[in-house]
Amino acid sequence: MSSSHYLNYPKGDFPIYLAYGFRPIFLLLAPYIVLSIILWAFVFAGYINLPIENSLNWHIYEMIFGVGTAMIVAFFLTGLPELFPGVIPIVGRHLAFIVFWWILGRFSFWFIDYFGIFFTGFINISLTAYISYLAAIPAFRDRNKRHTSLAYSMVSIVIIQAIFFLSESKILNIDSYKILLLSMILFLVLILLALRRVSMESINELLNQENINEIFLAKSFRYNLAIFCLLLYGFVELFFPNNSTLAYICFACGSATFALLNDFVLKDNNILFKPFVLYIISTISITAIGFFFLAFNYLFELNITNHFRHFLTTGSFGMVFYVIMIIVSTIHTGRKIFTNWALTLGLILIIIATFMRAFIPFYIEYSMALYILSSIIWAIPFIIYMKIFFLFLLQVRADGIKG
Repeated sequence: MSSSHYLNYPKGDFPIYLAYGFRPIFLLLAPYIVLSIILWAFVFAGYINLPIENSLNWHIYEMIFGVGTAMIVAFFLTGLPELFPGVIPIVGRHLAFIVFWWILGRFSFWFIDYFGIFFTGFINISLTAYISYLAAIPAFRDRNKRHTSLAYSMVSIVIIQAIFFLSESKILNIDSYKILLLSMILFLVLILLALRRVSMESINELLNQENINEIFLAKSFRYNLAIFCLLLYGFVELFFPNNSTLAYICFACGSATFALLNDFVLKDNNILFKPFVLYIISTISITAIGFFFLAFNYLFELNITNHFRHFLTTGSFGMVFYVIMIIVSTIHTGRKIFTNWALTLGLILIIIATFMRAFIPFYIEYSMALYILSSIIWAIPFIIYMKIFFLFLLQVRADGIKG
């Protein structure tokens, strides 16, 4: 590994858990994912009553914005110094403050009846806005404007999050559930942008490790097409939820997402089936499959749209969180990319949990058990992650570089 992750590192000694942006976030996020998803499973199975009105909306909100925002923080605090040479990594007290901000947001959410919706909204929206600010400054100062799409995506997420809270507080007369559905699509767009960057870094590192003299490029035109289809679906669903074209737009989303796999066939090497590459390919594939299931749902009027959406949430979000945490925790701790049976098992379990959760309508008599069992299965990969990677997160980089 080289020191190309940043040009300058702040002077001073910092606790290892505050030495780079991803470290404290992942140390907190993995156990939070495990605890929260199991808690929600017992809520929807009827064993726990939360003092929150419209628990479905707030469940969707927390899994998208609560967990998703943590991934955004980790991605930008880790990636900005690499995307924009000269940006100094945020470490130490500044990093601790941002982490505390996120923690406060989670406390305000779970105790929203005590804190109130306005305080909860302010804490959570302001954090997203601050990260957007950190991303926008170098993006728009860059002469080539190469990564402005990341900044625009972040601004859209800040706006849609604000609209959600204004809707829930009855200030805006908008269906907050529809806002959450659009939020899911906007996060998927950001995920594709992040995955493009992360896949190029990690796969080229792998090619270098295996002495394959080729460069992997995630073609921008393919990602732009997929993003266009996703945004088209999101806005048509928002304004024309019963439009018959939704089926064909979903087919387009699935096809455009599957087309991203063409990048993995290099000029002289097909790396599609290399073990580590399969992790990224699986993440892309589950997203495409999800849109195909949604297309069939619209086409044949199955009326189980919300269940098939779990291919995009339980599946896409879950696999992206898992895979990106693995990649970042490996590369940015100065280690070589690796796979093993436990990490692969984790990926398989997320896929199994996704299908279990999506197909609940076909096994209504077992719905309570499936809610709980699928959530436990989905949580296990993040326990595997903690077992393998927490030691890395609490140790100095293996290559001796700061961070």
